[in-house]
Amino acid sequence: MAIRTSFLSSAAPPAPASSAAPQKPSGIHLNLLCPKEASKLLKVSTSWLAKARMTGDGPPYIRIGRSIRYSEAALLQWLKSRQRLSTSEQ
Repeated sequence: MAIRTSFLSSAAPPAPASSAAPQKPSGIHLNLLCPKEASKLLKVSTSWLAKARMTGDGPPYIRIGRSIRYSEAALLQWLKSRQRLSTSEQ
């Protein structure tokens, strides 16, 4: 079976490949953790995280299909928001 190449000769040559490596968008760095990893980081049980997701009291999470993931940056920000100086603070 012969392949016709006549249409290839009239096509424009492909653009030269960029010598620079592809760059990540600046300011976006997601380190996603599964609930087990997040519970270790926060020093809480995985069941506490599951209950906190249901009540809305826990850290923000990301649902990807049936998987739950936590952004490490969001976990640290959530921890900072929970920091108190006195027991009388709400």
